[in-house]
Amino acid sequence: MTEASPNPATGQNFIPQTPPTPPPAGPEAKAPAAPPTAELKPAQGAAPAARPVSGGPLSASQLIDQLARIEDKCSRIEDKYARSEALLSRVEDKVENASSRMNEAARQADLAALRTEVRAVSDRTKRLPGAGALVLTAIITAVVTVVLMIAVQRLHLDALIPQR
Repeated sequence: MTEASPNPATGQNFIPQTPPTPPPAGPEAKAPAAPPTAELKPAQGAAPAARPVSGGPLSASQLIDQLARIEDKCSRIEDKYARSEALLSRVEDKVENASSRMNEAARQADLAALRTEVRAVSDRTKRLPGAGALVLTAIITAVVTVVLMIAVQRLHLDALIPQR
């Protein structure tokens, strides 16, 4: 993605310090200007600050330019964050839609399996004898049983049955 800058993001070497300028020689010598008390640190990953051309302390316009670059970088990061958030929102919607479609498909598969099972049970129950056939079978069984019992008594076959 991005390469690491040669200077660490924190510490003394983040904003390059200018070497002290020797005081001018002569009677019109002025006291050297004091370095700025607060160092401005750009956001992590920002390009290192440009070195001043004159070799002296940073002027107010250079500090304002540096601050403007930092603000521009922050606004670009915010834009990227907003685009990423919108993309994640769309992905979340698509995943939600896909999961609802999969649930619907699973429900349809469950309904199809249930229909198949109901059809199989229906086919089995259709092959069972109806009420008329059951009544006819009961009547025939009763008549045959009575006929056989009468035959056993007339032929005296009840002696073959052991007594208790």
